Amino acid sequence: MESQDKALEVLKNAILLERRGKAFYSQAARQTESKSAKKIFEMMAEEEDEHIEFLTRQFKNYSQHHKFLKVTEHHEEDETVMEILSEKVKDEINAAGFEAAAISAAIDFENRAIDVYSKRAEEATDPEEKAMYQMLADWEKGHHHLLYKLNEDLKEQIWNDNNFWPF
Repeated sequence: MESQDKALEVLKNAILLERRGKAFYSQAARQTESKSAKKIFEMMAEEEDEHIEFLTRQFKNYSQHHKFLKVTEHHEEDETVMEILSEKVKDEINAAGFEAAAISAAIDFENRAIDVYSKRAEEATDPEEKAMYQMLADWEKGHHHLLYKLNEDLKEQIWNDNNFWPF
């Protein structure tokens, strides 16, 4: 019974984490003046919504049947679209402005999700639970990679604009 309680508690926390991420990305999309940043934040909010739906299905099934649904979903990022949007974002935003700060904060959200999902994937003894959390961790790693690369490019842009280079 204790492992069932733990599994449900982790699922509840995961759903909450995803809801907070969606709220954050939705708010950032509303506040940005950059059309490309808006699209990125909206895409990220939609992805968080997919995570919420996925985790909610798992929660309902586990609550009723005490087992996890088999992970059949495999998500692949549309890296071409994200790369194009990232390039536009770099041209449209100030590297020290709101959007850049939101991207930096988003990296923290993604790191937290990766940590939660990776730890649970390691701890889980149920193969379906393990597979589910590993899939989610990998999905979040894709988000992190995109945001991290964009953030690094923005930092370099601000360094170049302000002549921060020591040579």
